[in-house]
Amino acid sequence: MKIRVQSIHFNADKKLLDFIQKKVDKLDLFFDQIIGGEVYLKLENVEDEENKISEIKLMVPGGTLFAKEQCKSFEEATDLAIESLKKQITKHKDKTRAKLSEHKALLNADEVSDY
Repeated sequence: MKIRVQSIHFNADKKLLDFIQKKVDKLDLFFDQIIGGEVYLKLENVEDEENKISEIKLMVPGGTLFAKEQCKSFEEATDLAIESLKKQITKHKDKTRAKLSEHKALLNADEVSDY
């Protein structure tokens, strides 16, 4: 899957980018119709240790899924955001399947009534 990573207020190193790509690629196991994604890594100027924010946006057929986490490290924030997206993907798939089965039931009912 093609993702675009943007780091805001700092330059992300190759190791972090590879980690993010690897984690996001695992989402393909849950839903193979992901069109693309964007990851925003932000470094806030606050005195709190948890100043690293990871935002992940996935484009899927029928909508966009989004997760945002703030932690002490970008890896931890990305892990939490990925877990959130896994839940959202499961929910999205269930809704899509329900609509599809409802649609098929309506089509079958129309075919039966045509005879």
